[in-house]
Order: sequence, then structure tokens, then C-alpha cells
Amino acid sequence: MTGLGVRSSSYGSLEKTGLNGVVLPIQITTTTRTKPSKMQKDREGIVHWICKFAGRKKVGMLLLFLISAVVFLRVLYVGKGEDSQEGQGPPSLHFNGSSGVNYSNMLQTNEELNMNIGNISFKAKEVIVFPPPPIHFLGYSLPQGHPCNSFTLPPPPADRKRTGPRPCPVCYLPVEEAVALMPNAPSFSPVLKNLTYIYEEPLNRETEFGGSDFGGYPTLKHRNDSFDIKETMSVHCGFVKGPQPGRNTGFDIDEADLLEMKQCRGIVVASAVFDAFDDVKAPQNISKYAEETVCFYMFVDEETESILKRERGLDGNKKVGIWRVVVVHNLPYSDGRRNGKVPKLLVHRMFPNARYSLWIDGKLELVVDPYQILERFLWRKNATFAISRHYKRFDVLVEAEANKAAGKYDNASIDFQVDFYKNEGLTPYSVAKLPITSDVPEGCVILREHVPISNLFTCLWFNEVDRFTSRDQISFSTVRDKIAAKTNWTVSMFLDCERRNFVVQRYHRAEQERFARQRPPVPNFPPPPPSPPPPVLISSDLPRKMSSGRATPPRRRGRDRRSGQRGHRKANLPVRLPDSA
Repeated sequence: MTGLGVRSSSYGSLEKTGLNGVVLPIQITTTTRTKPSKMQKDREGIVHWICKFAGRKKVGMLLLFLISAVVFLRVLYVGKGEDSQEGQGPPSLHFNGSSGVNYSNMLQTNEELNMNIGNISFKAKEVIVFPPPPIHFLGYSLPQGHPCNSFTLPPPPADRKRTGPRPCPVCYLPVEEAVALMPNAPSFSPVLKNLTYIYEEPLNRETEFGGSDFGGYPTLKHRNDSFDIKETMSVHCGFVKGPQPGRNTGFDIDEADLLEMKQCRGIVVASAVFDAFDDVKAPQNISKYAEETVCFYMFVDEETESILKRERGLDGNKKVGIWRVVVVHNLPYSDGRRNGKVPKLLVHRMFPNARYSLWIDGKLELVVDPYQILERFLWRKNATFAISRHYKRFDVLVEAEANKAAGKYDNASIDFQVDFYKNEGLTPYSVAKLPITSDVPEGCVILREHVPISNLFTCLWFNEVDRFTSRDQISFSTVRDKIAAKTNWTVSMFLDCERRNFVVQRYHRAEQERFARQRPPVPNFPPPPPSPPPPVLISSDLPRKMSSGRATPPRRRGRDRRSGQRGHRKANLPVRLPDSA
């Protein structure tokens, strides 16, 4: 053909690897002026080879089928991987000549499937999928019709003689049911997942004000940073002199006791008596199961230990009733009440493996089983921290004035703390804070689960007590509200009368001794004289026996006879007779 050029009819040979690794010799006829590229030859060779055995429509269907198969297999096995349990990945997809997606920790499989399509190979495994275990405790509801669902508080009894606080009824579950409802997984900790604690060696004492060798001397910048809640945090939380609480950190504990405390992995009930301020009170109504599974720890100083040895028979077994007595050495503070804040707020540091704790002040006597208390106020409420509100006051400013009036602490220190909080935005309590019902707790009882967010709360609460006054009711709401502003976590506050249902308040030891001194002594009267002999009867006073056998009373003398006659004189009343017919 003129003007179109001359086509050559030379043949080139190309070996092409087909499906399943089979080598296919293909001869392709080309007529070009330039030498074609190798890639072009490969593409043309595949097309001509397929067209040799199938029509054009069948070729299109075949390619569409192969593409659909690749997409289907990829979606199938990636989808299975997404449904697998936590810590277990989906099957691996390996792409030869392209990027690979690798997942570890595969489940055991029954069958392997190997497929090679073109230059893409798939290696997939049939995954056995089990239902995933619960990661976090999400709460529960009691069965429909359960008596506790419809339980309401009755009105307080009308007793004008007793106007102060008093206990009210609480709907507890039986111990067996409460034990069965104990969560198997920890509760969710919003935002904060990893919490560590600062220890300083050597100790840095440079700060604006406040602090101690036990709690450290965090600056105001450290304080502000600790309220900026993040996923991983490191904060001051007492015991700053060493990495292990109780080992040369202040508030030191014997090594044998520390080892025992580490073995507590469930529930711990903790209390403390320092400076012989209270008597150790034996818990009541504790189930046999709780005695065997709950850790009861009483922390005392050496002065209280000597009294327990003298009055309660404390010996080498370190037990007073069900309390395991732990003697604390090298107390960090001179004030016994401030020393009591260490086990009260830092119990999670002293019992690192415990899941739940119940703190009661030394003046209180526990009268309800711990499982029933935790079920009612923590697990049933799906809460991680619970405390009762004050029976009378709910405003921090009012509480501060009451502390000053009662001489609880130095007035200037209380004023300084309140003014500091006011500058940060503290305002009187109002209904705008609802559903928060109070800013003032009754801090003698604390129920908590040891999760990162509740541990952070008590650490920061302790830091406020260490920096300012030891009156923890004043600093409670400030710490709570600062954490709540960054998370959706808050404190569950129940009624004070409900708290009084499971603990009974006793007098402090000094008050008991004062009452004993004020009680009037019992007079020591001489023995009474012997009783006189019975009187001898005169014969004239004896009744006379008549012949009929009946006795007649003795004769009365003049005055007696006359008075008797007057006393028994009968009146002659008129009698109305019926009319005659």
C-alpha cells in the first residue's frame, strides 16, 4: 500500500509465566519500525494468548471474575480480623511486589488456605472467633420487681428530744448475692490510663509555700499541671523519698507487714489510730466469707501499740479481733490527725494490688458486711468513688467558718486557703451545680475502686491537705471540680444517714476518760444494821373463834371504832316503788 509504509512480518518469541507457575511459549507476530519494549511484548503476548482460546466477551468476563475474587477475599479476611478479640489480630495479607499488612498474636487455626492469582499471593487462615471478655465493668440493674428497686426512705421519726443526725434504713442485698455481683473487670477510667508517682532523690524543697518532706514540695506550676488530665501522668502522691512506699520514706512499715499487704488482691478495710486517740473497735455482723477474703488492717503508732498490748492482749500474731495491726514508724507529721490522712487518702499506694478499699475513721465501729456496703454504694451505682455528704452543711465557705468557730485549725491558715480558692473561682454552693448536691463531705468513710482516675483524685486531694490545712473538707470540692472539668468523672455522694446505718460513731478516748472523771463516784455505804425481831402479838389482838367456827375480828378501841363507824355509815336514800295497778 502506497503512503502507508511497509509492515514487516517478523516473529518474536516470549516466555510468559501463566497461572500456577506454568511456562507458556507464545509466538507473537509484529510489524514495527522500532524494537518494542519488553513490557509491551508481555502485555500483547497475554492478550493474544487468551484471545486464541476465548472470545472477546469471555475474556472480559474472566478478568472481571478475577478482580472480584481478589476484592472479596480481602474484605472477607480483613472483616474477620476486626471482629477478633482484644490483643488478637486479623489474618495476615501478604502482597508480593507490594506493601504488606502484618498482624501478630493470631488465634489457633484449623485450616490454611493458599492462593496465587497472577503475581498476587494470599495466605489466609480460618479464624476461630470466641466472644470477647468484658474489658470494663459497665454496671448492672437489679431484676424487675426487686424490693430494692422500689425502696424509699421513710420519714424521720418525730422525736423532739432527739433533733441531731440519726441513721436511716438502707436496702442491702444478702451477702451471697453481693459477693456474686462483685465485678470481674475494672471500671472505666476516663482520659487517664497510666498513672505513676514522683519520688525525688535528693529532695527539692524549692516551692512557693506549703509541702513537706513526705509529700514533697511541688510548685504551683506542678500543681496546675497535675489538674491537666492526660492519658499518661506522673504526679506527687506522698512517699517522695523512695520508689517503694513504707521503705525509708516516712510512714515506715516493717518488711513482713509490707509483704502481707501486697498479698491483698481484693477488698481492704483500713483504719488508723495514732497518739492513742481512739480505741480499736471490733467490726460487727461480718460474714464468715468476708473474714476469710477481706483484708482488715489497722495502722497504729508505737504509743497506741503499747496500750493495745496492755489492754487488748496484742502479741506476736499482730491481731486484735479480725484487725491485722500494723505498727508505723518514723511518722512524717507531728499532728496525729494529719498522719491519719496517709492511709485514708493513699491506701492505693500502700496496697498496690487491692481492687477496692473501704476507709473508716478510728472513732467508728463497722456494723455491716463490706461486700454489702460496696455493692450498695459502688457497684450498684457503677461508681468508682463514693463518700457521704455532710448532714448539715453543703457550702465550703460555711464549712470553713464552722471550723474556725470550733477551733479545728488555725484561723489564719483557714482564711488563707479559702482566699486562694476564691481567687481560682470558688463560689458558694448553688443549685447551678446540680446534680452535685453538696460541696462538703463527711470524710470519715470513703468507698473507692482503685482505678487510675480515682487514684489521681486522692493523690491530688492529699497534696492539697499537705500544702494547706489538714481539714480535708475544705479542699474536697476544689479537687473534684477541677478533675470533672477535664473528664466526665465525678464523685458519688450519698446521704449521711445512710452512712450512719453501717458505721456507729463512738467517743474519742479522751472524751471517754473525761466522762469517767465527771461521773459521780458510787458512795460506799456501811452495811445496813440487822433487821429487828418480829413484834410479839398480844392475845387481845388475836381473832376470837366462835362456836360456829368463824373467826371474829378483834375489838376496836375507842377512836378506831368511831372512825370506822363514820367511814361505813350508810345513807338512808328514798326508794321509789312501782305504782300499784
